[in-house]
Amino acid sequence: MPTKITLIVPTLNEIEGMKDIMPRVRREWFDQILIIDGRSTDGTVEYARERGYQVFVQENVGIRSGYVEAMPLIEGDIIVTFSPDGNSIPEILPDLIKKIREGYDMVIVSRYLGDAKSEDDDIVTSFGNWFFTKTVNLLFGSSYTDTMVIYRAYRKALIEDLHLDRPENYRYAERLFLLPQGGLSWEPLLSVRAAMRKLRVTEIPGDEPARIGGERKLRVVRWGGAIYVQFLWEFVASRLGARR
Repeated sequence: MPTKITLIVPTLNEIEGMKDIMPRVRREWFDQILIIDGRSTDGTVEYARERGYQVFVQENVGIRSGYVEAMPLIEGDIIVTFSPDGNSIPEILPDLIKKIREGYDMVIVSRYLGDAKSEDDDIVTSFGNWFFTKTVNLLFGSSYTDTMVIYRAYRKALIEDLHLDRPENYRYAERLFLLPQGGLSWEPLLSVRAAMRKLRVTEIPGDEPARIGGERKLRVVRWGGAIYVQFLWEFVASRLGARR
């Protein structure tokens, strides 16, 4: 049976980015394009629907909440997550699709592989991304150059296999750093658990341009602290023999 691929585009007030980026995403590259919206008020939903995109408006706050709520609608065996705010370059999508079709469990578009660079980084986020990636590599024996980025493709089955949709994997970190339930995305945990399971993972280089319009949703210190606590807990749990 041919592999089906779903492009997931999470949005929250991204009208400017959507207008610039989505016309560059060719619909024939995918079997399904699904916009998951966090209750935008700037016309993002109307823009997407007017252009015939499938749109799901989530009930609860947070990107992970959107992923989990939209799961029944995802038709693909492979998921590609893609940011429409300008950070993800659409022209890389065919290379990402080609690579994941080679049989990998996950392919990451790395902002730091080879000559790739991030124009959206500042001093804090640049150090944070480096530090988090080095931590994961040290603790879990991986060789990532980018553990955090949303721009990646992976088998849909990994969500269930790695228990990415279970709230207990995030609850303590979210409460500790006063984040909304469902606020932590699952890409960092996906990177960690893929490394722990020794899954077939690779990276391809891809620049990250500066975002277009809107504002950065990430609150760097709180989100970063919560993710780091997750990493440490995964390491401790693995040493205690807890099933992940």
